[in-house]
Amino acid sequence: MRRRRVTLLLFEVTLVVALVSARGPPPPIIRPRDGDPFDSLPKGFWQEFSSPFTDTPDGGDTDDSAESLETTTREPQPFFEEPTAAANVTTQLGSHVHLHCRVNDLREKTVSWVRRKEDQLQLITFGRHTYSSDSRYQLEYQPPNDWQLLIEFANERDEGHYECQVSSHPPLVFLVYLTVVVPRVEIVDERGGAGADKFYKAGSTIELKCVISKVPQPTTYVTVKTDLKPGGAVSRLYIANANRHDSGNYTCSLADVAATTVTVHVLNGENPAAMQHGSSTRWTPLAWTTFLALLPNLVVIIR
Repeated sequence: MRRRRVTLLLFEVTLVVALVSARGPPPPIIRPRDGDPFDSLPKGFWQEFSSPFTDTPDGGDTDDSAESLETTTREPQPFFEEPTAAANVTTQLGSHVHLHCRVNDLREKTVSWVRRKEDQLQLITFGRHTYSSDSRYQLEYQPPNDWQLLIEFANERDEGHYECQVSSHPPLVFLVYLTVVVPRVEIVDERGGAGADKFYKAGSTIELKCVISKVPQPTTYVTVKTDLKPGGAVSRLYIANANRHDSGNYTCSLADVAATTVTVHVLNGENPAAMQHGSSTRWTPLAWTTFLALLPNLVVIIR
């Protein structure tokens, strides 16, 4: 009788444990303490062991999920409109030139222009303010996104590297290399020979050519006997039946940009070597002028 009661009691305990195990939550997993015999197991063992009983996917890796959410909601970063982060700009000596920097999605970031000389950076503009002591530099903003650097009356010293920088992290840099073309003016004779002095016999024909190169293609002109060529022009001066009064200095100038002068000697049987020792201050230049308009502010003068 006692044995049947013990057996029945064990059966009831077993049934209760089974029902609790089937309906209730699993017992908590106790991590080993330092010094326990299970301390030598791999750290991932307990994570893998407990993962079937957790409600958090991927082992409760909530930090990665938060980081992923933050990445997807990050605001757009600024970028340059040009496909490449560099440009080459060529301008004429004495002209005005704009260096363009088109930035999209600028938002609260700031645009700056700096001049790079070897290892030194010179701040020109910051935002809409100009910090250069050279008054020829100005910042001109053209909506919606063009931060232009204006350089007035460009000269040879302006040639070099310029950088348009955006204050993002990391900073964005757009490189511009400015080339300043200096026109070349030369006076040659009918044979194409150059020189500071030209000698002609009395009664002969003086022919001088003013050759201008390294300038943009002329669009309009007012002159006689002038040939327009790609990148320049040639203007001819003819003096028939030359006499001593035609002796003097003849200058060809391209406005205030470039000029050259040749001295013409008309000889009445004199030796050219002897003429070089004579005084030419009493000679007056020929009062003849021709104008060639290459640009709105460029004029060629021969006199």
